[in-house]
Amino acid sequence: MALKTIKASSMADAASWYCATILLALILLASIRESSNSTTDDDSVRGKQFLQTNRPCDEIYVVGEGETLHTISDKCGDPFIVERNPHIHDPDDVFPGLVIKITPNSKPSN
Repeated sequence: MALKTIKASSMADAASWYCATILLALILLASIRESSNSTTDDDSVRGKQFLQTNRPCDEIYVVGEGETLHTISDKCGDPFIVERNPHIHDPDDVFPGLVIKITPNSKPSN
């Protein structure tokens, strides 16, 4: 009776290791397959479509990469960005992801 219990226990351990090995192999295979399907161009970056440079100026504006207060002011028509955002202590210290308040002015049509 004890021999059957030991044999059943070792079979359960072997089955458990076998399942774990198969699961690990499937995970590795899926990750290799995913990395081989991805391309190296900039469109493969997730969220890239949200980082448009020609987006409209809303009242709440998130600074994008490469933008300065001057370029944002020109784009949105708001020359008083620093005055309306007391959390900006240094106008040169602007970074991507910074949230600022914009009061978009309608540009006069010529």
